[in-house]
Amino acid sequence: MRVHVRRTGRWARAGRTGAVALAVAVMATGVAEARQAGAAGSGGRGSAVLDKDVRAVRAAGGDVAVLAEVSAGREGARARTGPQVPWDAQFRAASTTKTFTAVVVLRLVADGKVSLDDTVEKWLPGVVSGNGNDGSKITVRDLLQQTSGLFDYVNDPDVVRAVTEDFDGHRYDTTPPEQWVAVAMRHQPLFTPDRNHPRWAYSNTNYLLAGMIAEKAAGVPWREQVESRIIAPLGLRHTSVPGANPFLPGPHAQAFLRTPDGGRLDVTEHSLQHTADSGVVSTTADLNTFFRALVTGGLLPKAQLAEMRRTVDRTGATDDLAQWPEGGYGLGLRWTPLSCGGGYWHHEGDGWGSYTRTGVTPDGRRAVAVSVTSQGDRPDPVALNKATRTLVDHALCAPAKS
Repeated sequence: MRVHVRRTGRWARAGRTGAVALAVAVMATGVAEARQAGAAGSGGRGSAVLDKDVRAVRAAGGDVAVLAEVSAGREGARARTGPQVPWDAQFRAASTTKTFTAVVVLRLVADGKVSLDDTVEKWLPGVVSGNGNDGSKITVRDLLQQTSGLFDYVNDPDVVRAVTEDFDGHRYDTTPPEQWVAVAMRHQPLFTPDRNHPRWAYSNTNYLLAGMIAEKAAGVPWREQVESRIIAPLGLRHTSVPGANPFLPGPHAQAFLRTPDGGRLDVTEHSLQHTADSGVVSTTADLNTFFRALVTGGLLPKAQLAEMRRTVDRTGATDDLAQWPEGGYGLGLRWTPLSCGGGYWHHEGDGWGSYTRTGVTPDGRRAVAVSVTSQGDRPDPVALNKATRTLVDHALCAPAKS
């Protein structure tokens, strides 16, 4: 392992807001070779702990490449392991996009254009109906909080079959969100929302609808609202919403998945993730800037930030609890406890060969983002999340240096 320490203000000069992020590059090479012990800032326990965490993520993920970046006041760290991972790699943030979408909707709430208690039916008449689905019983809060009970369109058998058996035939599909919502409406809801006793079930359909409502309320496409309300103000120079453009806009790792016949398919280029549930492309540095700005009030007024951080239990969400055994879900944000006390805010993202993990302390002083890129088989989500939680825990629990 090689450890390089640089103390420079280049991140701030590049236009990123927040505290200056200092770069510490850690390359896992299979040989424990350290130029400067402890430079990685891994909980004050030296570079050996960071090396162990990075290796553990790769071991848990299998044939993957890993890129991680920590931002902590005047200290920072970057680590990578695996083949061909650029230091400033851009990647599809997948469901981490949901936090961006929640911010857009909550800004509309702050502007008085939308209420969290508005029903889906009010904004999108007749869109959520049939097979027991009723938009008049689902609020905007239910969408952002994942308490609507709506079927997750990505679990539709025909959708699963199409993209797993013939990815090449569908990689450039640009299906509009309305059509994906219609797919979800073919299925009965899991439950009817009950504000007094909320039930929770993760569904990408919720955020398609949230994006559609944001567009109708503002009269501006969802992606343009992300650009004007988040990307531009924060100076996120390497974050974008490419829409139907299948190409990643900057340096990036190649993503591969296994085909049904055991072959290996390059899935880097595709248009499948272009909607409000998954359409953001970013970097580890930009995601740290975004989450730090969010929790410190740089994007939302106090009232809306408080609503965002009001969590519900994920009772009965068996698969989700297996991956995230502790914590609750707010409005596009998860809360997970830390071993050193308190907890952190974050949102994960799982896409086609690209997996994103994030974390930020409530005071915004420490943040970490991890990008995992598949080189073949899909990682086991329970094992991957356990390993990344450990990395995030060590990164956020590390004592600040004076």
